[in-house]
Amino acid sequence: MESSFEKYFHLKERNTSIRTEIVAGLTTFVTVAYVLAVNPAVLSQAGMNSGAVFTATVLTTAVGTLLIALTTNYPFILGPSLGLNAYFAYTIVLGMGYTWQVALAACFVEGIIFLLISVTKLRDLVFNAIPQSLKLAITAGIGLFITLIGLKGAGIIISNDSTLVGLFNIHASFTNGTFETAGISCILAMFGVVATGILTSHHVKGDILIGILLTWGLGIICQLTGIYIPDAAAGYKSVLPDFSAGLNIPSMAPTFMKMDFSGIANIGFAVVVIALLFTSLFDTIGTLVGAASKAHLLEPGGDLKHTKGALVSESVTTMLGAALGISPTCVSVECAAGITAGGRTGLHSLVVAGMFLISLFLSPFFLAIPMFATAPALISVGFSMTGALFGVDFNDVTEGLPAFICTIAMPFTYSIAEGICLGIISYVIINLFAGINGRKKISPMMYILAVLFVLKYLAI
Repeated sequence: MESSFEKYFHLKERNTSIRTEIVAGLTTFVTVAYVLAVNPAVLSQAGMNSGAVFTATVLTTAVGTLLIALTTNYPFILGPSLGLNAYFAYTIVLGMGYTWQVALAACFVEGIIFLLISVTKLRDLVFNAIPQSLKLAITAGIGLFITLIGLKGAGIIISNDSTLVGLFNIHASFTNGTFETAGISCILAMFGVVATGILTSHHVKGDILIGILLTWGLGIICQLTGIYIPDAAAGYKSVLPDFSAGLNIPSMAPTFMKMDFSGIANIGFAVVVIALLFTSLFDTIGTLVGAASKAHLLEPGGDLKHTKGALVSESVTTMLGAALGISPTCVSVECAAGITAGGRTGLHSLVVAGMFLISLFLSPFFLAIPMFATAPALISVGFSMTGALFGVDFNDVTEGLPAFICTIAMPFTYSIAEGICLGIISYVIINLFAGINGRKKISPMMYILAVLFVLKYLAI
């Protein structure tokens, strides 16, 4: 068996092993499993059946991850975009007034256009046009972005009217009655960060996965002893698996093949499709660059092989998701957790796909893993990715300033795609007026992308 895995996945070539890939896959799955709770919760706001969305999320993620594993042999995973699902529910449906059936049709059309781009030379032109400094910035920006996701999800960072964001006040939680929920969650998350850091400093294999399990285990003890008191209405669920409803798989009938193409000729429909396409394309390209850089899979010139397989897998998965009943997918940033744990091949992704299929039957177990337990993994991975920024020459403002804008825009706009857009626009404008040497660095595709992104901000 080991020789078969070696022949297909080239484990030795990438300095990894079956055990490492399995541990990395488990780490990624535990880190990303929260989408099984978040995606149904978000899309149900658009009027969709949460049980059907859960099953569609599992199947779409499993199939998409399997596709990208077999077509690229990279440690990537495909799952629901947590930016696009919010855009789907809160903007397209609740804001613009479209039905979720029409929104699913827009997702399907977006997937078709994405596929056409993926099978043409435009794919490589776009990917290879991005300069090395921006590729490094994208990696660092994703690191900051997923760190913010972890900090916010764990309640360490909170909204603040005067300063936009602030640090959770543990002392105040004792007096306002939130210590048993928000306070202890914050403390447990910080414990997880420190514990994971200690494990990493000692080069313990599976450090991130162990950190997640340690934090979750401590959370279970806190709940059993009354230190942590679940409050589902406030977003603090029980950390104990609940099998009271059995192991039934929710039916997809309420959302399966419910796409409504009746508005396809409308200008508004086209605008929605374009917005989905831009975000999906550059979310995926950005995460591919960042994750591949972290896994040392980029070529010396900064290019990535097998981008066709990755983007085709993404487009097919988005179309499948629309047919089953969920918003568009993308390459999930959480795969960086498995990459940090040593994942280097498609075997890592096969493990993740298998775990998602198992979760169909054991959903109560996986849904019990709290955000305060997965947050330390995201923060640790963010730390490891942000170091890519040291590869940028900040003494050269034509390279350093666009890279800085790209990096910092991702967490502040809460979007990988927006960071890429602003990075490319600033790179082109700064180098355009920096003299002949600056203009020589701008490829024709960069000019085209910059113009398209400017039009995007003006028209959408």
